[in-house]
Amino acid sequence: MATRCSPLVASRLDEFRLIRDLHRRFGRTGPSVLCGIGDDAAIIRPFPGHHLILTTDLLAEGVHFNLGTATFEDVGYKAAVANLSDIAAMGGIPHYVLVALALPASCTPVAVEQFYQGLMGACRSHGVQLVGGDTSSSLRGVFISLTMTGSVEPRRALTRDGAREGDLVYVTGTLGDSLAGLTLLAAGRTSRSAGGTRRSRLLLHGDRYRRALILRHLRPTPRLKEGRLLATHRLATAAIDVSDGLSGDLAHVCEQSNVGAEIEAAALPLSPACRAYAAAAGLDPVGIALRGGEDYELLFTVPPDKRTTLERRAREAGYRISRIGTIQPKQLGLRLKGRDGVSRRLRILSYRHFQGSRATQREAAWSH
Repeated sequence: MATRCSPLVASRLDEFRLIRDLHRRFGRTGPSVLCGIGDDAAIIRPFPGHHLILTTDLLAEGVHFNLGTATFEDVGYKAAVANLSDIAAMGGIPHYVLVALALPASCTPVAVEQFYQGLMGACRSHGVQLVGGDTSSSLRGVFISLTMTGSVEPRRALTRDGAREGDLVYVTGTLGDSLAGLTLLAAGRTSRSAGGTRRSRLLLHGDRYRRALILRHLRPTPRLKEGRLLATHRLATAAIDVSDGLSGDLAHVCEQSNVGAEIEAAALPLSPACRAYAAAAGLDPVGIALRGGEDYELLFTVPPDKRTTLERRAREAGYRISRIGTIQPKQLGLRLKGRDGVSRRLRILSYRHFQGSRATQREAAWSH
């Protein structure tokens, strides 16, 4: 079912007017862009002494976002962050973005303008320039495809396949906030659709915490500075951004590095807001941290002899990092050490395409 993107303007979209408006508003670029918005393709002068990073994401309405719980501006912002976070996980510097949109007939120019306001709000904060894209009609819902380019110095790029036995596992920021924020948004929508006769119990705890969690879901922060710290000082052996959930993203690193890992439940960084949400909902906060995606934190591995340097540099820069586990031999698989000190097999609770929607029901964080 196609979603009406905005009730504010009844006029229909015009592809060529949209291109002209985008060129007028966002077409001012630096000297490295030889040809940008408005031509058949962009022409970019390469950055000398750097390798090119390319990343792309396809976002489908009803799968990656819901216009009942996010504005079009929120969707644009998060679409940019998803790509910025990929470049952060490589230790790179983002430069340019191309955007392709497929929109239903009900979508208005105001909605598209809101989308680009959100997208460029995230991009401009990190010096990223819009250099092109495409638009199309859609018979069913909104589809968004972003391609972003970046650069990284030779032999500095972070990848998923470099973790080694004995490495320490770290994560930036806090985990589980985005999933908690999404659940609160969905609960609020359900309450409103019921005629406002009752409030969800998930909405009853402190408004300050509620706002913080929703903001973490709608406006996440790509950890570009942290990624650059790891790359430029060669501190990490492997890295990935936490977009699908800690348990699943850790599994990606272990699979590609041919290793196992043990994570400590007590070491997982949880915000006071996430803990309060878990208490109100009767959930285990560790399970939320393991399952929740779209936090866009960095998960990375570090050799023990670089631990002191890493933690000192992070502290000096004001970056929050937490050591949450250790890389183990492959035959041990993925393990979670509970607060009781017992190590159990770690269940993969993260989102997987083509295997149903993200679980929101109460689940145990681990199993024997």
